[in-house]
Amino acid sequence: NDSLGSGASIDGVTYSSKSDDTDLYTLFQKKTFGLALATSGSHYALYGANGLVYIFEHTTGKLMVRFDERLKVYDATFQEQYQMDALEYGKRAATEREMQQESPIFGATNYGNDDSLHQSLTITFDATGNFLLVPTLVGIKVFDWARRKVVKIVGKEDANAIRMIGVCLCEGDAKVNQQMQLARTGGSKTAMNHDAIKLSDALIISMSYQKRRFYVFSHKDPWLQQQQEQEDGGDAGVIITRDVLNEPPTAEDRLLADNGSSSANNAASNLGSEAILRTTMGDIHMKLFCKEVPRTIENFCTHARNGYYNDVIFHRVIPSFMLQTGDPLGDGTGGESVWGGEFEDEFVRELRHDRPFTVSMANAGPNTNGSQFFITVCPTPWLDQKHTVF
Repeated sequence: NDSLGSGASIDGVTYSSKSDDTDLYTLFQKKTFGLALATSGSHYALYGANGLVYIFEHTTGKLMVRFDERLKVYDATFQEQYQMDALEYGKRAATEREMQQESPIFGATNYGNDDSLHQSLTITFDATGNFLLVPTLVGIKVFDWARRKVVKIVGKEDANAIRMIGVCLCEGDAKVNQQMQLARTGGSKTAMNHDAIKLSDALIISMSYQKRRFYVFSHKDPWLQQQQEQEDGGDAGVIITRDVLNEPPTAEDRLLADNGSSSANNAASNLGSEAILRTTMGDIHMKLFCKEVPRTIENFCTHARNGYYNDVIFHRVIPSFMLQTGDPLGDGTGGESVWGGEFEDEFVRELRHDRPFTVSMANAGPNTNGSQFFITVCPTPWLDQKHTVF
């Protein structure tokens, strides 16, 4: 009902009229509607189709804070605030417009029979109600809404490849009932401690636009954890492969597999696991990741065996950053792949620019690899997901 009557209260609601005493008609006045709803008990949040996130107080119906996630805000801040170049931002903005115009996620009605048909946008509060998690084009933003600030962006490194739309927060293990545990172990704390399971940290599970898989984010980075164990002298075990494709292949995937099966054996013979770059200053020994980035390695090894890199200079040397080679013209404007022209990127989570002496492909933007490559002399994490490490 629009009016509860003077002094009336239902479920803690204290206002008497939605139209006169609250801000609950804000979306109606803005000629928009809600795409996602989250509640913390005392407050609830709405993600509007206009790109604004509203947080209302439950008891009074008053608007507490509003966050602007519209594209025009990112148009003005993508370089300075999010360190994105124009090409990268353009790709993300195009996906955002596609979602708004063609996907039912943002209320579009002119969509076809595609994978986005059954997808929806979700937002969520944490258990305290102090933080709101919202999937955006730069990752999952964690808003400390009372202080009106973003305290963390989860999945920022992955947001250039996927647009997260759904989010579910799993806040770690349930609290252990000590009384129950003592009863089960016959009152023995030693037995209880022996049966204790190593606790895990909180997880964020997210869905992605037009992807038939879900993504799990954690405070723990398996790659960094392995590095730390190696530095401590422990047994780090095998490197954890992040991206496991366990969903059924699409028709396009099957077609590509059929077309590529005939040349698979020939391609495998062109891959190498090590290379020696002989220079006038000495030899550079390189380890190649043929399993992780096979197409890049095939391109590099074929060029090397054919003498394409012979007598090629390091045409670009930037102290304390990197040195670049692979251009037969020697000025940074030449070079092509063994297939002619350019070929696609191969980004792998485990291969990152997180240490000096990383070998990576030079390019002029996404999927423009040719023959040029560079060697870093310091960690360069801002190059991750932009250049293929091989």
